[in-house]
Amino acid sequence: MFPLISSQIRVSVNEFAHRDAGLRGVDHRLRVIGGRLSGRRFRVPPGEVRPTSDRVREALFGRLGALDGVRALDLYAGSGALGIEAISRGAAEATFVERESQTLEVLRANLAALGIDSIASVAPGDVPAVIRRLGRANERFDLVLIDPPYASEEPTRAFEALVGSEVLSAGAMVVLERDKRHPSPNVEGLSAVDERRYGDTVVARFVAGPTQ
Repeated sequence: MFPLISSQIRVSVNEFAHRDAGLRGVDHRLRVIGGRLSGRRFRVPPGEVRPTSDRVREALFGRLGALDGVRALDLYAGSGALGIEAISRGAAEATFVERESQTLEVLRANLAALGIDSIASVAPGDVPAVIRRLGRANERFDLVLIDPPYASEEPTRAFEALVGSEVLSAGAMVVLERDKRHPSPNVEGLSAVDERRYGDTVVARFVAGPTQ
């Protein structure tokens, strides 16, 4: 398990008061699997045809364990499902990176409706460019969640940007969701920990440090 970095940010359960009014009438929704927001619903943006399933999210976060005080980075965020789950399970804050304007609108609405927009920030733009910008701003993250388009070069682009930008804290955990037919990138600076397959989906974990 990756080391947890303490944070001065503390959020009481009362701050997560139910604010689902903005989600009423929406049919295509996901639910938070665990933690203080368990059972809450949020929207899936139009065109997002492959949101991470409940089963995969439950397995992924079950293996990560406690996230108290962690700073999370959700890349290719879409609906924000992974970063939202991290906050629900104790992450102190999360940054969501997404470039599609229509998706960004839904993402921001999800964060506001769930009452977590005070500890969530949205960074619009292409993932590698945003990562480099965060690095120049001396932002550091303990957990990176990556759910890129399948059958694309995005995982390699993201990995290379992460190791070249100094945004990863010591021992940071990087989690990649990918299709079983496309292997994980092999990028110096990220060491493979393990991977698990769930149907056609593989969840692979890496830790910041020398490649084995």
